[in-house]
Amino acid sequence: QVQLQESGPGLVRPSQTLSLTCTVSGGSITTCGYYWSWIRQSPGKGLEWMGAKGSSGSPYYRPSLKSRASFSRDTSKNQFTLQLRFVTPDDPAVYYCARLSRLPYTNVVARLPDDYWGQGTQVTVSS
Repeated sequence: QVQLQESGPGLVRPSQTLSLTCTVSGGSITTCGYYWSWIRQSPGKGLEWMGAKGSSGSPYYRPSLKSRASFSRDTSKNQFTLQLRFVTPDDPAVYYCARLSRLPYTNVVARLPDDYWGQGTQVTVSS
């Protein structure tokens, strides 16, 4: 079974960079047909797909976040990473990493049977 686990600091200062890492077990991030994604949910809002790394390493972005978000991976560690620069008070949320079989872009994110999600990690922005 595929398992994903988010890790990283839970508190980030305004204008700083948020870095989160997703560690994958039970499957390889280079397996074809999947997109290793970052999704977040702010209080009172739905799930927002942020972007992903494809199995070949190609990056995919939500257009509104392309200027601030970067997606990288380390295949030797079976990990992929989110960096979100210049965080603002709009960025606090629960951040999830997930294996999806599609690229949601701006569409509603649904949790489908073939998807695997991490537990999520709470990130706050405070000075």
